[in-house]
This record gives sequence, C-alpha cells and structure tokens, in this order.
Amino acid sequence: MKITHHSFFQRLPRAVLTVACMVALSTGCGGDDGAPGMDGMDGTDGVDGTPGTPGGDGTDGTDGMDGTDGMNGGDGTNGAPGFPRETYYISNNGPMNAGTVDRVTQSFGMTASIAPGNNEGIDFTRSGDLVQAGDTSAGASLRTFCAPTRRDEDAAFDAGIDREIAGALTTLVNPKGFEIAHRAGYLFVANFMDMSVKVFGTAAAGDVAPVATTTLAGNPWDLTYDEVNDRLFVALTNGTVAVFDQYVSGGFAGAADRTITPSDAAGAAVSVNLHGIAYDRDTDRLVVSDVGDAASATDGSIFVIDAASTADGNVEPSRSISGPATLLGNPVDIVLSGSDLRVAEKAGDQLLVFAEIFDGESGDIAPSFAVASTKPESIARYDAPNLHPDVSDIDDASIVIPFVTASSNPGAGMATTGDIVRLSSALNGSVGTFDAGVRLENVTFDSNGDVFATFDNEAATAGGVFIGNRVATQRDGETASDSRDRTIAGAATGLIAPKGIDVASSLGMFFVAEFNATTPGVLVFSTCASGDVAPLATVSTGGARPWDLDYDEATDKLFVALTNGTVGVYDQFRVRMGIGGPDRVITPTDGTTTISVNLHGIEYDPATDSLILADVGSAASPSDGQLFVIAGGSTANGPTAVAVQIGGGLVTNETMLGNPVDIAYDGENLYVAEKSNGAILRFDAILESAGGNIAPDLSIPFVAPESVALNPGYFRSFR
Repeated sequence: MKITHHSFFQRLPRAVLTVACMVALSTGCGGDDGAPGMDGMDGTDGVDGTPGTPGGDGTDGTDGMDGTDGMNGGDGTNGAPGFPRETYYISNNGPMNAGTVDRVTQSFGMTASIAPGNNEGIDFTRSGDLVQAGDTSAGASLRTFCAPTRRDEDAAFDAGIDREIAGALTTLVNPKGFEIAHRAGYLFVANFMDMSVKVFGTAAAGDVAPVATTTLAGNPWDLTYDEVNDRLFVALTNGTVAVFDQYVSGGFAGAADRTITPSDAAGAAVSVNLHGIAYDRDTDRLVVSDVGDAASATDGSIFVIDAASTADGNVEPSRSISGPATLLGNPVDIVLSGSDLRVAEKAGDQLLVFAEIFDGESGDIAPSFAVASTKPESIARYDAPNLHPDVSDIDDASIVIPFVTASSNPGAGMATTGDIVRLSSALNGSVGTFDAGVRLENVTFDSNGDVFATFDNEAATAGGVFIGNRVATQRDGETASDSRDRTIAGAATGLIAPKGIDVASSLGMFFVAEFNATTPGVLVFSTCASGDVAPLATVSTGGARPWDLDYDEATDKLFVALTNGTVGVYDQFRVRMGIGGPDRVITPTDGTTTISVNLHGIEYDPATDSLILADVGSAASPSDGQLFVIAGGSTANGPTAVAVQIGGGLVTNETMLGNPVDIAYDGENLYVAEKSNGAILRFDAILESAGGNIAPDLSIPFVAPESVALNPGYFRSFR
C-alpha cells in the first residue's frame, strides 16, 4: 500500500497519546470523564494464499515470407597471366620521370625505384650492377650504378659509389642501346646520330677514348651480341640489321659481313625504322621491333627472323605483327625471356607482353598482357647473380683452379715491375703476363675476373688501387689502358701505403689494409668506384699496422693480419662497419708461449672454421718464416694454440719459408708468395699437415713475389 507523506504526519502512535493524559491528571483535570475503553485485541493475520501456477508460453506465430534475392555482384578483375617469376627494370624517359629506373615483377608490378640519372638503354653486369646509357642535357654518358638491389628507394647516382664514362674523348653522341660482352669485358654502344658502335672496357671510367669505333651504314638504335659465336647484330634506323661475324676476334671490323632487311614475299622491304633487337641463340632466331614513323602512335611492328646467324639480304620474317590490336606505336625496346617478348611501347605509354612470340599467325595480334607505363625507354631482365665464391673464399677442393696469379715487387733501389703473371696451378710454368704499369703490392680478382691490385710509390707516400679489366682471362702481353681499366687514388682515398686487398663481389665492396705508420687501418670502397673518392668506411686497427685481410661474407666477419703478430677479428662487420676496433684479438701460441712475430698473409676457411696465417718473422731473415693453422677461427680469442705450425729447423730450412708475404688457399692446398727466397710455393693438404720443418710439395722460382691469388676456371665460363 502506498503511504503519502501527508497522511503519515496526521496519524500519531497510540502510545504517545496515553502518556499525555497521565501527566494531565496529576495536576487536576476538569470533570470526571469516563475511563477510556481498552483497545480490542488485534486479529490474527490470515494465512497467505497458495501461489498461482505460471501460465504456459504462447504458440509461435507463422513464419514470414522469404525476402527477394539480391543482385549478383560484378565480375572480379582478371589476374595477370601466370608468367614465370622474374624481375625486370624499366628505364623511363618522359618529361617528369627521365632519369629514373623502376624495378617491376614479371607482370610489371612496381616494387622499387632508383634514380641513376640517365635516360636510355639499360643492362646488367655479371655481378649485378646496372649500366645505363644517357643523352640528357648534361651530356652523353654511360653510368654504372653499383648493386641496385641493395640501394635505398629513390637512391641517386653517387660519384663515391658509382662511376661514369663521359667527356669529349669518349666521342659519345646519343648513346641508346648497348650490349655487354661479359666474358670478354666489353661494352658495345649504339652511338646514335654518329652512325657507329663504340667499344669500351667494362671496367673503364672517366673521359676516356673508346677501345674501338665501328662505322655503320646507318644510325644504330640497339644491338645484341652472341658471345658464344662472337656475332654482333645491330638494329639500324634505316630499317636494316647489320651483322658482324667474329666481331671481337676480328678486331671490331669496320664493315658489316651481312645486312638483313625484313621484306615481304615479293622481296619489298617492310621495315622502316628498327629499334629494339633480341637474339635467341638456342633457336637461332632474331626479333626486331620497328617504330615506323616516330610521330605515329599506331604504325609499330615486330618481326621474327629465322636462321639469323646466316640470314642475308631481303628476308621474309617468319612472323610479322602489326595493326591497331597490337597496341604497337613506338616499340623502342624489347627483351626475350624464353619465348615471351616484353616490349617498351613509348608512344602508347605501355609495357606489353607477347607470349610465344616465335609461334602463331602473323597480322593484327593483340598482346597477351598490357600495363600502363609513362614513357618507357628501355627494358632489361635482371638475373640474380649466380656468383661463384670470390677467390679468397674458395673452400671447395672440387673447384677447378687451372692457374694462380702472382705479382712482383723487388723493392727500393731495384728495378720495379708492374707485371701480373699467370702461372699454372701445378707451378710448372708461366702462361701469361699483363703489365699494370704501377708498383704493385697485393692482387686479387672480383667475380668478373677483373684484377684489383694495390700499389704505392717507392717512398710509400702515395698509393692506390688499380682495377684491370678481365686480367684473369684476357690481356696476355697487354698493358694498362684507360679505355679498359681504371684507378682509385688521390688525397680523399686515404690510400698511402696499401697492402692486402679483398673483394666481396656480392656486396659491391672491397677492403684494403692501409699500412702507413700514421693512420693504419682498413679502408672500405665500392667495387664500382673510380678516381679520388673517399672510402665508404675507415676502420681502426687499434694502432697496429695491418698487412693483409680476409672477409667472410657467410659469417660477416673480417679477419685482419697485423704486423705485431696478432689477428684482429671484426664481428657483424656489415652492421657495425668495424666501429670501436676489433671485437677479438687472436695471438698464436704453441700452447704456452707466443710464436707469432710479424703476420702478413691470412686466409679464413669457413668450411672447417680454420684460420691460416703466414708470419715473415724478421723481414731481414730468409729462414725464419712460418705458417700457422688455427682451429675454431670464428670464435678464437686471446692466446690460442695453433693446430699446425710449419717452420724451418735450426740447421736447415726445408720449408723455404723466409718472408712468406702472401698466401692463397684453394680448399685443400696453400700457395705461398715467398719473397726473400724468390719462389711461389705450394703446401698440399695444409689443414692435415703434421707441420714442422717440411718441404713444400711444389715450387717455382719467381722474382721477389709480393702476392699470390687463385685464378679459378669459372672465370672462363660464359654467362
């Protein structure tokens, strides 16, 4: 029951009323009122009734009618064709994107962009560096952009990392397409508006004259080279293909051996303005693109020429593609991947793919795939370098080593020599000599077979690095040439008295042991660098003077042989670049006593985790040289007992070790440049040697050898 606030105050409790009457009686009250009646007894509360039973749920209502079906969704976008997974680079040449190069997938999906700064043809060296031609307002040039896959997004050409061939001596006018002869080490450049092919060494840099100039019957746009058969095909803008047989071996002949003119069945020429060209050696078929009238966006063509190695004169293509469905207007460049042809279609701002280009009907054939792309100028497939180990990293005895290379440095007051000599690996004779023209110190090779050699002057006050084009395989009887080779030297380099050198081809870096007394250390440079450039890094050796070094990419460790008798080890080198000096210092011992004096040569074998060292002892002694093998080289620290020690006895010196200034290891045998005793030595199965005063297994006399390097057979293989 609800009680209101007002009714609650009017009803006072009965007990309060009774007490008030009693107080009044004690003081006298008026007439006698009758006594108040007693309240009746309260009635007994009634028993609560039994709760009612809950009612049951009601019956479900009838289901409503189904709604109307929705409309079908639109068809999804067709996926890209299932091309094999590959990487391509596109050189752009539009008003807003000239100077950039895009990395794309096999279906032209963008993955990255860089800015080498040129605008014409592109291709890749065997070690994976990008080469790009250019005819921008800055002038005609060929740029080598080092290690593009490891550069930052939008990375630009950097003169401290990359290099360029440019200047009046080059006679470059409008370089367009070019081809790299990987084994021979040449760049063949289509020099448009000059009616010629210019030839340069792939290692050259700066304002240098070409190795050769081949005059043509028309202006060239692109070319392709069959290196196995030494045959050059040049696409000319007069509608013909010039063919040069035995191009390199014939001395870059000045006249074409044959001319191919795509023609119809009646013998009338159908080609107008050839641009792109590609050759498939396996099927001996040539594919060329024709832009027709450069002002027209609809008259482009593609021709397939069979039996290209012998084709001559007016030749009817086995397949011709042209017409509006093809989307061909100005197909300025092409590249083959198997039987798939990719096309840089500049006028139509597209990248096209014609699958199975060698087969099918001629006529107005639509491309298999097309993607928009603003003013593509050139297209190149990037084949990830399948690099063999660098010569200082060979640890597999099954790798064929037909030759070793040695350099000589007779020293102050004696006739100096810049000869780099190739010897048989059996040390039974010389098979070739190249004159670098500088006072050589240490030599090694990159993955292309280019020699990297340190040098200095007789006073050891100025030094540098000489990079010789394909010295490992070619150049017998030749001398250094600016048209093929280059030098890194000058005040900015920090090269004063450089000694040992090691190349990490896959990283695009090389390391130099700088021996000068004032600023000893390790200098790191780009393998593409040239001229007076600062090093990428300068690494402290804690004041000790380094003579040689070996970098192991697999473990990212740099091992440095120091002339104080110790080895400095730098862990995680790529990450830290040697900041803070060596992480560990190894001192060779016989278990209790230090036995190293003056370390020079060093090799690390990751297959067995062995460190091999050469110690010249006293430079004035012809008999106190030693060789050491340290097991567990990757973790050794402090005084470390050697596993093998080879050195002369007190009376006789069977080892011939006096000043072993350099060593080279082929996975089993150790070659030694023994300077004071004038010989190249070989100690076989060095890791299993019992050591002691043992004679070398092989030797050959050599005047004051300063360095020795392996010259493996894979340098002579074709790409």
